[in-house]
Parts: sequence; C-alpha cells; structure tokens
Amino acid sequence: MNSLQRGVTLIELLIATCVVAILAGVAMPAFSGALEASHSSSARAALLAGYLAAVDGATSTGSHAVLCPSIDGSSCLGNPDWSNGWIVFLDGDGDYQHQAGEAIIAQHGALAGKVRLHSTIGRIKIVIQPSGGNAGSNVTYTLCDGRGAAMAESLVLSNRGLLHAGTPTAEAIAATCAP
Repeated sequence: MNSLQRGVTLIELLIATCVVAILAGVAMPAFSGALEASHSSSARAALLAGYLAAVDGATSTGSHAVLCPSIDGSSCLGNPDWSNGWIVFLDGDGDYQHQAGEAIIAQHGALAGKVRLHSTIGRIKIVIQPSGGNAGSNVTYTLCDGRGAAMAESLVLSNRGLLHAGTPTAEAIAATCAP
C-alpha cells in the first residue's frame, strides 16, 4: 500500500524562514523611522501643550508662569536640554525657580525613543507674563530623533506665542543630535 505523506520538507521550511527574515529586514528600518517620527511629533505636541498650560496659568491667576527643563519634576535645570522632561509652575515670588508652595500646573517626563530636544543656550526658562506674553526674546528649539541629524528640525516660539518651524543651524544640530 502506497500512502502519500503531506507536509512541509525541511528545505521548504528553511526557504520560507529566509523569505520572512529578508522581508523583516527590509521592513524594520521603515518601521523604526516611522516610530521615531511619531515620537518627534509627540514631543512637539507635548511642548506646545506645556506652553499653553503656562499661558493659561499666567493669565488666569495674574502671576508669572515658568516653563523649564527638569529631570526630577520639581526643579529647573540650568542647561538647555529638555529631553528628560519639563515642568510648568506658577512663580509667586518672581525668582524663576520652583519653590515649595508654588503650584506645578503641568509636567512632562522624558521624551520617548531617541528624541532629543534642546533650546537656545540663552533661553533655558520660558517666562510667561500675566498678560500671556512670552517675556524675553524668541526661543528656538532643536529637535532630533533616531532618524539622525538629516531629519533634525527647529521649532521657534515667538514672543507672541506662535510656534512655527524653522531651519536648524549646524551648531544646534551638532549639540542636539550628538549621541
């Protein structure tokens, strides 16, 4: 009696595995790039939400609000790296430092993925006046992610509170995108 056996041979299984591995190898960089682009978009939205929370807090309470980079969620850093997060607080005593008793009205933790965010060197803290205006000069943020320096972008926050895209400088890209 001759019986037919049905199934997959080892060679067929190896060929199918190789095809799947090749397809995964081609798809992974595209997926990774899309994921990093998504993380960058989330960082932009979170920064804008922090700024809007500062404006809302300042105008509704009649006091200054400060938006600044923070690692611990309670104090401002003294450098322009916003990648580890930031806080927004109402500055009751006008020293631009978060003190006990000053309300934190918004905060954001570390940015996802390989996203890095730096502000202009001289504009580490953003102070919002009770009128809603940004005290000081424009601030430029440079945003870089895992896609590399070629995909770096610049976000400019004007004194009137408008956030728009700009062109990052070579120096800003080097400072932000460096590993």
